[in-house]
Amino acid sequence: MSVNEELLHGIKQKERRALAKAISFVENQPWQSRPLMAALYRERLMSSARIIGITGPPGAGKSTLTGYLIKHMRALGLTVGVILVDPTSPFTGGALLGDRVRMAEVSTDPGVFVRSMGSRGQLGGLSAATDDAVSLLDAFGFDIIIIETVGIGQSETEVMKTADITVVMAVPGLGDEIQIIKAGIMEIGDIFVVNKADRDGAEKVVTEINMMLDMAPGAKENAELRPPVLTATANRDRGISELLTAIQERFALYERSGILAKRRKERIWQAVNDSLQMQMRHMLRPLYATSLRDELLKRIENGTSSPYDEAKNLLAELNTEN
Repeated sequence: MSVNEELLHGIKQKERRALAKAISFVENQPWQSRPLMAALYRERLMSSARIIGITGPPGAGKSTLTGYLIKHMRALGLTVGVILVDPTSPFTGGALLGDRVRMAEVSTDPGVFVRSMGSRGQLGGLSAATDDAVSLLDAFGFDIIIIETVGIGQSETEVMKTADITVVMAVPGLGDEIQIIKAGIMEIGDIFVVNKADRDGAEKVVTEINMMLDMAPGAKENAELRPPVLTATANRDRGISELLTAIQERFALYERSGILAKRRKERIWQAVNDSLQMQMRHMLRPLYATSLRDELLKRIENGTSSPYDEAKNLLAELNTEN
């Protein structure tokens, strides 16, 4: 039995050890794991788990809020898979595990699976293998999948391509009170939460977010779709039940309006696009031999060729070989 077949069998049997090994497999050997990921689709193992992204700047309390949100979900009998995307260690390439430490309590719950993944320099606040990990958690049968992004500020918009619903967090006292509205962060939020609401300045942040939402194109015409702005003090378990209610209401609204179905179709198309790029990178690898690279650079440097011509030639050579 191959590694892919063994891991697939383990996931079907709900073996948590197999799930952990499968996530490591897609993270560390993405090309070799393609048969496993393909099998998930062919055998229709994905059960349409509800995928929630949680993002925001460092210090917003994402892990604390996520931990309490999981407790509320478990009280309803829901099983939860969690992907915590941490900064990458410059020495090992793995996650620094800070968020995992803060979730020690919920991670021992048999109805919860928590996995930290290193961002490995990936822009957008996610690990390159996040989508595959989410698919594996879905195939395993979790009711809810939570993705907590790395928390790097303004480059976290990638989460919206993976999550059904994105919760954007803000807190008062970070210096620039409207940092959240920059670089497209406002556009990805389905729900906004101002955490640490017991601090001075929390009402000001709520007001600013509401103003920006009111100024958004089509805000009046699509009032029903306007994201709610909530407050919470996560370390005291305040506002978490209201957040869970808002999440449930958003899912119901998006199901009625067709938004959820549209987002899931877009996610499948993204998987096609990502797979195509991975296959092209794999096919191009033989063309990057050192001798070929040196020869190519020499032609460009002496003016007999250009980067555009060389790229065209490489593609032509690849087409000839196949």
